Amino acid sequence: MNVDVAVVPAAGRGTRMSPATRVVPKALLPLVDRPALQWVLEEAVAAGARQLIVVVSPGVDDLIFSHFEGMGGLDRIAGLKDVEITWVVQPEPLGLGDAVLRARDAVGGRPFHCLLGDNIMPPGAGCLAAMAAASDGRSVMALRRMTPAETSSYGIASLGDWLADDVVEIEGAVEKPGPDAAPSDLGFLGRYTFTPDVFEHLAGLDPGFGGEIQLTDAIRALAVAGACLGKVVGSAPLDVGNPPSYIEATTILGLAHPPTAERYRAFVASLLDRP
Repeated sequence: MNVDVAVVPAAGRGTRMSPATRVVPKALLPLVDRPALQWVLEEAVAAGARQLIVVVSPGVDDLIFSHFEGMGGLDRIAGLKDVEITWVVQPEPLGLGDAVLRARDAVGGRPFHCLLGDNIMPPGAGCLAAMAAASDGRSVMALRRMTPAETSSYGIASLGDWLADDVVEIEGAVEKPGPDAAPSDLGFLGRYTFTPDVFEHLAGLDPGFGGEIQLTDAIRALAVAGACLGKVVGSAPLDVGNPPSYIEATTILGLAHPPTAERYRAFVASLLDRP
């Protein structure tokens, strides 16, 4: 499947990162030398996306727009040259599914990648191109093995037939079921390659878990229709949505990022050597 458009829901309020996000949007919190959202957009571009559709909240859209479109525009950002960003506002925080649905007109009937704005894949662990290659015309969800505790924090897939060692048909999905109700140990990690029929399922949803329109419910509908595959990947994303994991993500990226790696590695080693 050829995919040249990506949707990035980045409209979260960032309440878990307060007070840092009282004024600065969560998407603009810096990780090493660039905002979190920029890492995500560059991942999409590396996988072949040339149109990026970013869903933002009202009141912060101007700040995010200014970072990417101001001061010479995207041509001044090395990882985002020769791409177009379409900005879409989600008026109310009605859930991830609602945020994706807001991008429907901009997607325009094409298959698209969807990347969660507060999950960053570790360097070298991007999976979008492999997901597109795994498609046989169906949507493909990135899956990874979850610990029992993690099943309370992620959507979990119900599995059908395995088509390859790392590709499986998805028959259903449950939002944050917990270890006792989880249908498998494979959970969704925030990277999706959707066919446009996902919008029909999203448009017909009632509020689900947490009173929000859940993307997991649309995935379940795709699965019931036999239109959903899972691609198992080995790497967990870096969650930059809460302070402890944000610090961990900064360290991992700082140690891997060429301009900072050598000095930062020496600094971390010096800390570990202290009594």
